[in-house]
Amino acid sequence: MFIMIFDYLRYNNTGVFALPSKRENFGSRLGFVMATVGSAVGLGNVWRFPTVVAENGGGAFVLLYLAMILLIGLPTMIAELTLGRAGSRNIVGVFKNLSPRRQKWWLIGLLPLLATFMVLSFYAVVAGWSILYVASSLLGITAGLSAEGLEELFASLSGSYLYPFMGQIFFIAVTVGIVVVGVRKGIERWVKVLMPGIFILLLVLFVRTLFLDGALEGLVWFFRPDFGGLSVNTALQAVGQVFFSFSLGMGAIITYGSYLARDADIPLNSLYISAADLGVAILSGLIVIPTLFAFGISPQTGPGLIFITLPAIFNTLPWSALWTVIFFTLLTFAALTSAVSLLEVMVAYLIEERNWPRAFSAAGAGFIVFIASIPAALSQGPVKSLRLAGLDFFSFLDFTASNILLPLGGLLIIIFIGWVWGTARAGAEISSGGSPFRWFLPWSVLVRIVVPLAIAYILVSGLFF
Repeated sequence: MFIMIFDYLRYNNTGVFALPSKRENFGSRLGFVMATVGSAVGLGNVWRFPTVVAENGGGAFVLLYLAMILLIGLPTMIAELTLGRAGSRNIVGVFKNLSPRRQKWWLIGLLPLLATFMVLSFYAVVAGWSILYVASSLLGITAGLSAEGLEELFASLSGSYLYPFMGQIFFIAVTVGIVVVGVRKGIERWVKVLMPGIFILLLVLFVRTLFLDGALEGLVWFFRPDFGGLSVNTALQAVGQVFFSFSLGMGAIITYGSYLARDADIPLNSLYISAADLGVAILSGLIVIPTLFAFGISPQTGPGLIFITLPAIFNTLPWSALWTVIFFTLLTFAALTSAVSLLEVMVAYLIEERNWPRAFSAAGAGFIVFIASIPAALSQGPVKSLRLAGLDFFSFLDFTASNILLPLGGLLIIIFIGWVWGTARAGAEISSGGSPFRWFLPWSVLVRIVVPLAIAYILVSGLFF
């Protein structure tokens, strides 16, 4: 119904409903790398990775996660960027351009659209909490609170009927505003400012964490593998984390790849992006996990983990309120860079497949994301009984998108690249930038055989056995 209304307005008016402008591209290689790193480096690293590590036994999960990056994450990153640049369209249009005639492979693109919508719906909730913590810190509410007091504060804020929605509305509005401006003036300009700040602050926090009493025990736990606790479900969690953290299977990397210059070195850029993403994830884990041990906070705290542990660190420093404001501001920025890339997936589809103007595409997509985020927020506090498949609505969106839709979307995308479009064409596209693709043979084997079999096995076994 929503799409039908906007289609009617589009074809029965002029002016603001005119045809979208010419397709944009990133203005520089740095802008592309920073934007794609911004897409990958977000709440998946700073918020979700420490949470998943804490819930899955520490060091063994970290090693499994590293293995999944090498076997699945990096090859899939190269494949998705290549597919995007070759198709030079949105997530659905790419498959239309590259599919054999009269075949319906473009339907693959609908799955990442659904995944993107679901991820943004609970992403906005966490980002809204972060904004609430910025406000609370400015008012001095977090200063001096013990770990128990911080747990009570989080329960109070997330359990409100009003406050979470205020944060969500503000976050979605800013995301929409950046996407409306466009690729170069909006996305590229902002990430060049935001990403360096995130790295610098995380390094400062890591150094401070090392001096907390009891932090060494947490560091040992983070790196010491206990393989007895590993299972197929743990592997599914690791694969889901790779896809969530790397923005794979949700169309963001393909969409950004479609804006990529012809002379860009795709494998090298993929290495930069993967290394930056992994670095931020590990650094976040090295901050949050030792803090759990230092302050006696349960690893099973769940989605609110960093909202309790990080203020606890700051309260050991001079000017604790200032540190808390800075961190949660940058956490919001990290969420923003990822949310912008996810919203751009939906917007690019609406612009190129539905002929909607950019402003209305962004506003419309942002509106439906906000509506879906309401039950996700309520399920974390006021209406905890709101459950699907035994999970609260927030966790249902997280699990379904991260552990089912993203790996499944990634699997179908990899099958398309390896067996329909073909790795030979992909290799030629990669080399067209001027640099020879020296990893073509091992990459081809991974994309055609190892990655699809690994994802399929882990996905089926983790869900049904």
